[in-house]
Amino acid sequence: MINIELLKQICELPGAPGFEKKIRDFVVMKARDLVDEINVDNLGNVVAVKKGIRNPDNKRVMVAAHMDEIGFIVTHIDENGFLRFHPLGGFDPKTLTAQRVIIHGKKDLIGVMGSKPIHVMTTEEKTKLPKLTDYFIDLGMNKSEVEKWVQVGDPITRERALIEMGDCVNCKSIDNRIAVFILLETLRELKSPAFDVYATFTVQEEVGLRGAQVSAHHINPDFGIALDTTIAFDLPGASEHEKITELGKGTAIKIMDASAICDYRMVAFMKKVASNNNIPFQTEILTAGGTDTASVQRMGKNGAIAGAISIPTRHLHQVIEMAHKSDVAASIKLLKACLEEMDGFDWQA
Repeated sequence: MINIELLKQICELPGAPGFEKKIRDFVVMKARDLVDEINVDNLGNVVAVKKGIRNPDNKRVMVAAHMDEIGFIVTHIDENGFLRFHPLGGFDPKTLTAQRVIIHGKKDLIGVMGSKPIHVMTTEEKTKLPKLTDYFIDLGMNKSEVEKWVQVGDPITRERALIEMGDCVNCKSIDNRIAVFILLETLRELKSPAFDVYATFTVQEEVGLRGAQVSAHHINPDFGIALDTTIAFDLPGASEHEKITELGKGTAIKIMDASAICDYRMVAFMKKVASNNNIPFQTEILTAGGTDTASVQRMGKNGAIAGAISIPTRHLHQVIEMAHKSDVAASIKLLKACLEEMDGFDWQA
């Protein structure tokens, strides 16, 4: 149904915010032969352009998928060789317990997230929620050995391979490598885009939508579509109104999140395209959190008619993020159909 080997490569490559080079180089290699031109801007965004075939007015569609993953940066090496770190992106501290990480220094080194053992915690400490500052990284080396390979400022990513679980894929960094995969696969299948497509693989989304701001300002799109994960809270204890989306129920058409209210015309267009092409979909309203949608929508000089295709994902911002293969396939189909049918919709309505 989907190319698991390609998805595995994309998810497992490192790319903390500001340190996206390895995933960027991979994207450039894979996208180069699928588009008419490709460029990397000064911030590190990849912009791959595929020319429209029915575009007398030179309309531009920006499609954004961010390459970065949540990670950390080394801030201190103590006298015993343990590392202290600062987060790059949003973390729930309790998800760090018993995890392996990769420090990308002069060479890659595996470390483990350590904290005070429960055996020596006070009764009060056992009842408190963990804080990021409770954790350190243990490399199993003394300070002099650590300093041969690691320095302050080195990025850190989480270590977890992609596996298939039933009809789902499970890995670290499904957010947002699943969207990178969807955009690459759409470019591969896209033969007749209506307008010029600016497939934009952005950087530093997890720390403030920074890459998309620069790209949208440069591209100045007429239309915008962001690709990102969204919460699937279809879990034990969740009420119906809390689920946001559910796995296996189709791709999600964003109505709003905390940083953007999608243009009603784009929402209507996506629903119409999905219905006409028998693509299963669900709608998404996310009251907290945001995506590149916001930057695509308002950072161009004229603003953009913008919306988003969201991929339902369980266990977000953990190393066990999970997406359903059929939802991923539906997302590719919807994006491709939207890009091919944009000139057939009344955008003035």
